[in-house]
Amino acid sequence: MAEDGPVDPATIGERDAPPVEEKPYKIIFEANKCFGAGKCAEVSDNWKLDLSTGIAKPRAYFIDEDDLDENVRAAEICPAKKDRGVIHVVDRRTDEEIAPDPNGDGTLSVDW
Repeated sequence: MAEDGPVDPATIGERDAPPVEEKPYKIIFEANKCFGAGKCAEVSDNWKLDLSTGIAKPRAYFIDEDDLDENVRAAEICPAKKDRGVIHVVDRRTDEEIAPDPNGDGTLSVDW
């Protein structure tokens, strides 16, 4: 928790982010809830499983249209949090969650 209140997940990483026009999508990763199933690394070249820790991590947190589908698939296939996933793909233009979107309304399903 920040001194001024809870952290808004939509703002994570934005200070050093590339321009929205270049990389309109962002990955928010709840690494503390990842249990290392590695399914993300199976379906996306952007995800790499670290065999020493058993935890995957993205090679890039900001992506463009070319990398969107494989990262959406990684988010949707993640079994953590009782299949709600710990990988979140967000449209930076609207701050809506594209995947996994378990609530079906685009709200961020990050629960820190």
